[in-house]
Amino acid sequence: MWWQMPHLPCLQNKAYFECVSCWFSTSHSRSVCFYGSPTEAVRDIPDGSTLLVGGFGLCGIPENLINGLLKTGVKQLTAVSNNAGVDNFGLGLLLKTKQIKRMISSYVGENMEFERQYLSGELEVELTPQGTLAERIRAGGAGIPAFFTPTGYGTLIQEGGSPIKYNKDGSVAISSKKREVQEFNGRHYVMEKAITGDYALVKAWKCDKAGNLVFRKSARNFNQPMCKAAKVTIVEVEEIVDIGSFAAEDIHVPSIYVDRLVKGTKYEKRIEKRIVQSSQAEKPVVKDSDKTRERIIRRAALEFRDGMYANLGIGIPMLASNYISPEITVSLQSENGILGLGPYPTESEVDPELINAGKETVTVYPGAAYFSSDESFAMIRGGHIDLSMLGAMQVSKYGDLANWMIPGKMVKGMGGAMDLVSSAGTKVVVTMEHSAKGGKHKILEKCTLPLTGKQCVDRIITEKAVFDVDKAKGLTLIEIWEGLTVNDIRACTGTDFEVSPSLKPMQQI
Repeated sequence: MWWQMPHLPCLQNKAYFECVSCWFSTSHSRSVCFYGSPTEAVRDIPDGSTLLVGGFGLCGIPENLINGLLKTGVKQLTAVSNNAGVDNFGLGLLLKTKQIKRMISSYVGENMEFERQYLSGELEVELTPQGTLAERIRAGGAGIPAFFTPTGYGTLIQEGGSPIKYNKDGSVAISSKKREVQEFNGRHYVMEKAITGDYALVKAWKCDKAGNLVFRKSARNFNQPMCKAAKVTIVEVEEIVDIGSFAAEDIHVPSIYVDRLVKGTKYEKRIEKRIVQSSQAEKPVVKDSDKTRERIIRRAALEFRDGMYANLGIGIPMLASNYISPEITVSLQSENGILGLGPYPTESEVDPELINAGKETVTVYPGAAYFSSDESFAMIRGGHIDLSMLGAMQVSKYGDLANWMIPGKMVKGMGGAMDLVSSAGTKVVVTMEHSAKGGKHKILEKCTLPLTGKQCVDRIITEKAVFDVDKAKGLTLIEIWEGLTVNDIRACTGTDFEVSPSLKPMQQI
């Protein structure tokens, strides 16, 4: 084996890389091979390989290694990655050239080509909850073949039938299989199998000549667990430093998990959603839809409590953080690996390696922490997050939530939502407009769209009303917007509900 004879491949491929051998007191040797170009580092990846590809959105993606795959032309790939970049960057480039046969991801997002290929039957897509994806990869690297998680119980993930591949006529060609379920301490858990890869393509900030890795800010994400779950881990870095440049306790991934290293020649570090603080001089035009959203936001902000840890979804939930009272402290967690989110940056503070789960540029407060995606979802599933606030397409009378797909028409993916609503110790608050376009009901007796979570919602906040949800008794109207009557709310709600004896006007911060 080449790692038992570290000098042999170097002699054969001197033009492309050099190997560094490290001898320890145990008399065991291991080599990390340093390559001269990203293309050479991936040249031997054969057709049909399974690749673990790090990054979140465009943050921390191995862009040089991906470009190397474009040059080698390898095809029929299975790519395991949280998402697939955008249409013209990241893994989106390999989708465009039809080099990927199957994606195992949590989020389709704004990649229109990804969605088009999936819905037209050109691409197989195994959609997996983001936290489950991270844990499946972590388990694979730790030699654990399977595990049980509460995430996805009562949804297509557990029940089976989620479309993996469509026929050209829109019918389902391949669907997901039913998962095994076990009950522990009165709760249902779904069995998930570990994921391993033939190769992992990883982006780190720096490495030393022994092969130890350090990541920067939120670029750690899926990169860290993926290092450990492949037969061959290939890492591109921005800088190679001497051994001893890092304190041993500051190393994020030790060299035992790293097989090949290459210094990236060029980094675009594109930003998917560049958001900066608006100037005080700017006075945006206020539309009726903005007024509706602000009403929901100002009510949602009253859910925050001093000392709370909260995870806020994209849109209205995240905007509610702008109204947190200065008299309380709330720590915001982002599932891509940040605790202590701050406001949007000024133009000079924009950092492509500091984004939130919505792929927006952000800042952090003093005392913040960065960590990997598997660590992030351990916090979430483990009940360490006090409040999860997110949007919805539909909510049922008993708290079922649907917010990730319209079969055959629109697929954004569940992202981290299934995990965020899976912990019994986390309060789940849904913020949304009361009705869909055309007055179609969104609060229903039973959801008609595929579920994100079963009996998981604790409170619903709309522009017209606030409901508490009892998993056995159903909805109770507790607040109503000024000028509306209970009959008005009944007319625009697709299920019956109780009225609190202490019903009060809808509160605003």
